[in-house]
Amino acid sequence: MPSPVSRRSFLGAGASATALGFAFAGAGSLAPFARPANAATRNAFGYGALISDPQGILALPEGFSYKLLARSGQTPTAEGAHPSDPDGIGVFDGSNGGSLLIVNHENSGSEPFPVPVVEGITYDPGAKGGTSTILVDADGNRVSQYTSVAGTNNNCAGGISPWGTWLTCEETEARAGSGTNTKDHGYVFEVDPASREANVGFSAIPLKFLGRYSHEAVAVDPATTQIYLTEDAGNPNGLYLRWTPPAGFTPGKGKFVALAQSAGGDVAGRLQAMKAFRGSTHIKDLSEATTVGTRYKVEWVDVPDRDARTTSVRKQFTNDEITRSRKLEGQWWGDGGAYFVSSFARTSDGSVNEHDGQVWHYDPATESITLSTIFGVNPNPDQDGAFDGPDNITVAPQGGLILAEDGNGVSHLVGVTDQGMSYPLARNEYNDSEFCGPAFSKDGKWLFANIQSPGFTLAITGPWTRPSNASTTAG
Repeated sequence: MPSPVSRRSFLGAGASATALGFAFAGAGSLAPFARPANAATRNAFGYGALISDPQGILALPEGFSYKLLARSGQTPTAEGAHPSDPDGIGVFDGSNGGSLLIVNHENSGSEPFPVPVVEGITYDPGAKGGTSTILVDADGNRVSQYTSVAGTNNNCAGGISPWGTWLTCEETEARAGSGTNTKDHGYVFEVDPASREANVGFSAIPLKFLGRYSHEAVAVDPATTQIYLTEDAGNPNGLYLRWTPPAGFTPGKGKFVALAQSAGGDVAGRLQAMKAFRGSTHIKDLSEATTVGTRYKVEWVDVPDRDARTTSVRKQFTNDEITRSRKLEGQWWGDGGAYFVSSFARTSDGSVNEHDGQVWHYDPATESITLSTIFGVNPNPDQDGAFDGPDNITVAPQGGLILAEDGNGVSHLVGVTDQGMSYPLARNEYNDSEFCGPAFSKDGKWLFANIQSPGFTLAITGPWTRPSNASTTAG
C-alpha cells in the first residue's frame, strides 16, 4: 500500500451511520461538512495532545500506552522470525479474554524477511508473502506466533468473514515466471485463526471465483454472503466489485474453499463491477464527488474474464461501462453496509478532481453509495496534524472511525469523531512509514496496528471513551 503522495489536511466527515456514532437528525445536519474539497477544517481534541515517546516509536495521548508485540527479523516465531512488511490485521477471540491476530505480510519478493515456506499451507514456494497468526493474552502480551499461509504475494489488506475466518488479499497481478513466482497471483485466500493445523490443505487454496487482480480489501454482507472488493490499481484506475454466491450456496467455515475446489469453482457465482449514477448521469470516476453527503445510485456489470487470462479485469471495461477510482484501499462492514476508502486522486492519473482521501459507504438496501469523508489536498506533508491519505479503516467501538495514514511526511493513526472532526490518535515517531491494519480486540480494550517498516506490530490501550468533539482551533 505504499504510495508516492503526500499527507494532506483533513476536510470533513459525516455519514448516516449510527453504528459509527454519526447521529444526524436529517439532511440539514450534513451542512457543516458539505464544502468544497479544498476547504479548511478544524481538528477535534479527541483524546488530547500526543505525548512524545521516550522509546521513539509511538506518541499517544496522556493515559494511553502501547506494547511492541513483534518486530520484523527480530521477534522469534515457530518457524523463524516475524516477517517483513506487516500490513492488514484480522482480530479474533482468543482464550481467556485474549486475542488471535492474523497479520498480513506485504512481501513481493525483495524484502529481507520472507514468510517461511511451511508444508501444507504454501501456495507457491517461490513467493515470499503470507500471514502470521499471533496469540495475545488479555493483558496485551504476545504469547506465541506461527505462519498460517505462505507462498502468496503482496498480502495487503483483507476482511473478516461472518463465520470467523480471515480473507487475505494479494495486491498484485504477477504471473508465473515473473521473479521467483511459479504460479499466477492476484487472488484471495481464506485463513482459519484456530490453529496452523486447521489451515493444512485449506489456507493455500486460492478463491479464484473472486477474480485475479490487485486486491486490497473485502467486506462480507452477513445477510447475503455477497462480498465487496476493492482494487488498488491505476492506468486505468481501479474498480469496486461485488461477488454474489451461486444459488443454493450455504455459507460457513470451509464452504468457500470447497466451492473453489468444486467443478466450475473458478467461475462460481457472479463477479461484477460497480457503475454509479447521479440521476441518469453516469459517474465515470468517484473523484467527481467533492461534497460530503453526495449520493449515487449504483448498478453492477458482469466481469467478462475474472481470471484475466489476457487482459486485466479493469481493462476489460471502457470508462462508459463502469465507475473507476484511484487507490481503492481499506474496507470495513458496518451500519448495514460497506465502508470503503479511496486514498487519493490526481488529474494526472485520470481522475476528474484531486483529493487526498475519500471514505464511501455502500448501502445494499438502497443500492447506493454516499460520500461520508473527504480529505483536501495539502502541500505540507511534513506538518504534524495535516492528515491525509487514508488507507486501512476500522470502526471504533467508542464511536467514529480509525484511519491509517499512508503517503509522505508524518504518519498518524487518525480518528474521526461522531461529529465528523479529525484528531490524532497516534504518531509514528520512529520514521515516516505508514500505519497499517488498525483493528480492535473484541472487548474494545486493545487497538492493534502495524508500522510497516521496520515492521512493528503494536497493541495500544488507554481510557477508551467517546473522543471529545471539542475543537482545537478557532474559526
